[in-house]
Amino acid sequence: MSTQGILYIIAVILLVLAALPIPSRGFSLALLGAAFALLAYSWPVLTA
Repeated sequence: MSTQGILYIIAVILLVLAALPIPSRGFSLALLGAAFALLAYSWPVLTA
């Protein structure tokens, strides 16, 4: 599996966890998931 695929899977897991009523202290799981999704989307540009 490629690095981009792994980053997308991490993003999806974080976004699903953000939708659950789990308290997260000091950081937003949704924001972290969005950051991973953006990193996965831009991965080909960063590594080219």
